[in-house]
Amino acid sequence: MNRLIGYADLANSGQTLIFAANIMFINQFYDKGLAHASYAVIRAGKMIVIDPARDPQPYYDLATLHEADIVGVIETHLHADFVSSHLEIHQTTGATVYVSKVAHVDYPHETFDDGDVISLVDIKLKAINTPGHSPDSICILVEDENGRDTTIFTGDTLFVGDVGRPDLRETAGNVTAKKEELAKQMYHSTREKLMKLTTDVVVYPAHGPGSLCGKNMSPDLQSTIGRELRENYALQLMDELKFVNLLIADQPFVPRYFGFDVETNKAGASAFNAGVEGITHTATIEKGALVIDNRPKKDFVQGHIKGAINLQDGEKFETWLGSILNADEQFYLIGADREALDIAIKKAAKIGYEKNIKAALNNVDGQTQTSPELNFEDFKENPDNYTIIDVRNHSEIAKGKLFKNAIPIPLPELRDRLNEIPTGKPIVVHCAAGYRSAAGSSIIEGAITQVPVYDLSERINGFAVKK
Repeated sequence: MNRLIGYADLANSGQTLIFAANIMFINQFYDKGLAHASYAVIRAGKMIVIDPARDPQPYYDLATLHEADIVGVIETHLHADFVSSHLEIHQTTGATVYVSKVAHVDYPHETFDDGDVISLVDIKLKAINTPGHSPDSICILVEDENGRDTTIFTGDTLFVGDVGRPDLRETAGNVTAKKEELAKQMYHSTREKLMKLTTDVVVYPAHGPGSLCGKNMSPDLQSTIGRELRENYALQLMDELKFVNLLIADQPFVPRYFGFDVETNKAGASAFNAGVEGITHTATIEKGALVIDNRPKKDFVQGHIKGAINLQDGEKFETWLGSILNADEQFYLIGADREALDIAIKKAAKIGYEKNIKAALNNVDGQTQTSPELNFEDFKENPDNYTIIDVRNHSEIAKGKLFKNAIPIPLPELRDRLNEIPTGKPIVVHCAAGYRSAAGSSIIEGAITQVPVYDLSERINGFAVKK
């Protein structure tokens, strides 16, 4: 729905920073679900958007609020973790899309690389090639009307407290590179370009804590070059080899959808509203079809379609959807009501998965089953009587188990490793807080019928990690 946003809405979506006698605006839009930050720079009625999310409406609303024309969209690289609206904004407003020539994109654009400058009235946006996270990564340095460098938009090159992981382009996209080579490039991009900027330059990254594009991000969503020089582990004094080994180590898992999103962003995504509004809400679920049940666990266990996966709504729904399901898998979406379904559909669209939804329904009429309830006291006293599955990530498991005999199978790998689960004893599934175990237990319950499958859920909080 189109609407004019006010300053209260801007405060909720990001931060508005005002410089130069209220003439220059930088607005940060922040999506907690994907820990993604995008930006709008406005100067005297002209606006440029940087790394836009899939839904372009917030950028249109901001332009309307400031009576500005969107004249440009800059992509700092081909994003893997979300689908961008750069092509749609171009088609709707006529704005020029700028991206590095290294990306070799398929949509209309102008290249933006070392030495290239975009003039926004009397300020300049200058391109800096900073390969490392990806071969096509750039940063955007803002020069004010007095010729002073004030701000840098660092994309996935430099975060607050971290730098971008170098291992996402080994198999994804048309331009691939080994992680060791990209880590070496990151070393030189940071040392020879970013670390030479003046210390008061403000840093605006494309991601915050919780993003899978890095491993050690601060909760802060902005910084300065000076602070990063002091506090960022990756910018401390070390040789190239030490940097490469440090950067490659302990990176988080790579969701299944990342490669698909790189390709989608290279081609340019279809229009957001057309995708989310084109999904049918009337259908009969085919027997044996893949079903994502978005309802709360308490509703799911009381009755659900056999084999459905209980992926509840939450801040990371889209990430887990794209981690559990492949980009070519069609599924039915179940929600508590139409409002819940609309939210889930829009979250799926952030990663381009709305095209996979065969239908979205708010009922589970027909063949349903209930989930068994765990006798918690018996489990606590006799854990060896159960097969325990730990669906936490490898990095969490490496810090210690909560049950010595637990079988570690991270949630993104679970559907491919069901044959590793013994069926001689009842099965209990746990994670760190209860969200992933709800999904994991439903996956196992749909495949294993010889023994009951239980979700330990939030009761895992009563157990301590054993080193």
